[in-house]
Amino acid sequence: MTAHHQSTRGKPRVALVTCAALPDLDPDDRLALAPLAARGVAAEIAVWDDPAVDWAGYDLVVLRSPWDYALRRDEFVAWARTVPALANSADVVAWNTDKRYLAELSDAGAPVVPTVWIAPGESWTPPADGEHVIKPAVSAGSQDTGRYDLTDPEHRELASAHVRRLGDAGRVTMVQPYLDAVDTAGETALLFLAGPDGLAFSHAIRKGPMLTGPDLGEAALYKEERIDARTATPEQRAVAEKVLAAVPGGADRLLYARVDLIPGPDGTPVLVELELTEPSLFVGYAEGAPDRLAEAVVAHLTRRP
Repeated sequence: MTAHHQSTRGKPRVALVTCAALPDLDPDDRLALAPLAARGVAAEIAVWDDPAVDWAGYDLVVLRSPWDYALRRDEFVAWARTVPALANSADVVAWNTDKRYLAELSDAGAPVVPTVWIAPGESWTPPADGEHVIKPAVSAGSQDTGRYDLTDPEHRELASAHVRRLGDAGRVTMVQPYLDAVDTAGETALLFLAGPDGLAFSHAIRKGPMLTGPDLGEAALYKEERIDARTATPEQRAVAEKVLAAVPGGADRLLYARVDLIPGPDGTPVLVELELTEPSLFVGYAEGAPDRLAEAVVAHLTRRP
């Protein structure tokens, strides 16, 4: 392997990081390979926990689909801290892979879906009624996530069992009201990519509702999603900018960001998740988006010493 910052045949080397279950990358990410090559970037696919990879041999290491980290978060964060040229950076990874960042963003004034946090060993009494979502504070791809109608006695039992299952595994649980606007309006993901002047809005997509009922502990890398192109509204853009303005260390150092919004009870967009570590970027749903992702990589290469 070559040394850090030493290029291959004059080209900067960039690693696109995935997991062993997706050794060829997610198909959406592969759309950036040709635009990167056209810009003189030697992009290589690498699995994050492959001990044979010399991460210091790359000019830039871009996190893309390391989606098996959720049950090994400590290992993943420790690995990120060893990578010399990681995007997004290791401190962002540590902050963003635990969804308790939502509490920090709420404290900073960002509109966030109300969330109850339950630490391992803490007791929890389900609310008397209403639909709620239960999920772990550390997860990816909607793993270990369920939807419960707490007016239903069976769902109340399953919800309590879900919280116990996560707590017994040493995981923090989050409980949120189910925002039923997702059933009609869907979820809007706003994608931002780095440019010469910092992070800039690229495109948006609509995700259809995914949670149909309780989580029964079935293992899967991610849940299938229904995706469509969408035009973001000025109000959604404004909320996303407000969220990004509250990111510790500033958003302009990021290579990418995804802001997931759902209309709240009054129709105002509220934040469901801010994805800064390994988000699907859905570049296949917007004209020019694969090129913009390639330009974001080039922008980060030019920033490095």
